[in-house]
Amino acid sequence: MKDLIQKLINEAENEIKSSLTLASLEELRIKYLGRKGSFTNIMQNLKSVRSEEKPAIGQALNAAKNELEQHLTTKQKTLEEEVLKQQLSDDSFDTTRPGTHYETGHIHPLSQVQKEVEEIFSQMGFAIQDGPEIESEYYNFEALNVPKDHPARDMQDTFFLADKSHDHHGRMVLRTQTSPVQIRTMEKFGAPLRVIVPGRVFRYEATDASHDSTFYQVEGLLIDKNISLANLKGVMTEFLTRLFKKETKVRFRPGYFPFVEPGIELDMWCLLCSGMGCRVCKHTGWMEFMGAGMVHANVLKAGGIDPEVYQGWAFGFGLTRLVMMKYGIDDIRLLMGGDLRFLEQFS
Repeated sequence: MKDLIQKLINEAENEIKSSLTLASLEELRIKYLGRKGSFTNIMQNLKSVRSEEKPAIGQALNAAKNELEQHLTTKQKTLEEEVLKQQLSDDSFDTTRPGTHYETGHIHPLSQVQKEVEEIFSQMGFAIQDGPEIESEYYNFEALNVPKDHPARDMQDTFFLADKSHDHHGRMVLRTQTSPVQIRTMEKFGAPLRVIVPGRVFRYEATDASHDSTFYQVEGLLIDKNISLANLKGVMTEFLTRLFKKETKVRFRPGYFPFVEPGIELDMWCLLCSGMGCRVCKHTGWMEFMGAGMVHANVLKAGGIDPEVYQGWAFGFGLTRLVMMKYGIDDIRLLMGGDLRFLEQFS
């Protein structure tokens, strides 16, 4: 048996030395070490060898296999180096040619603008907060000065979760605004406070070019002593100037929101039509951008803050609508439609 093993080793070494290609070398590996190779057959025939001879023959067989594997590895490296040299010496091989290009994903335009908004407000000293998308009626409505019998509930009662409720805070609902995080943040951190809250919200909306049932908002809240709407005007003017990298026309007008008093609305000059009128701005030349106002005393109390000591203002604007204005998108449905032909423009 030992003579047979040595004979195979000598035969294999000669064939490996004379091998000229990687393909032929692989054939030799299979021939000698493969599942049906010569050394595998010898291993299977060990059962016919006398017991006292098996240890010595097994040891010789393992040594022979290790030696053969070493010869195969050495020869493989030699052949690979020869192939590389041949490629480098071939005039048709351009070493400066770029490698294979692989397509990669990119950040969605909504996420791109959200990051930019967060960076601008962070530079002005605002912290970034987040909250649950499934809220209780208490946080979504009642703590924001919108009781169950309030007319404003008719505009926002939306996607309630069947058979889901909180023991003390009423039914569970997909949040209609990011404002519930105001209460959660006041409860947790108290005053003074300066935060923004970007996030997804849900409303039972009729879908058109500027409305959708799922969209993104950014909520802002500043609470401190001696705060007025003048502070809000300065913050928003600075924010829009940094975001659009140019002065942006805005106008303020009275508006009603149950969680602020007084309430205002801020409109932007429509950047899509330069004030000429289009379907997105409803042919007015102005784009409703955000609602804002001084935080209602009842909301401060719900957050555990004394309205006799602190004042604050809050605002909320549609991040989705802001993206439309920034990139000149005339239909909100494109942003959530998943059409790669559209999204690849923002890579």
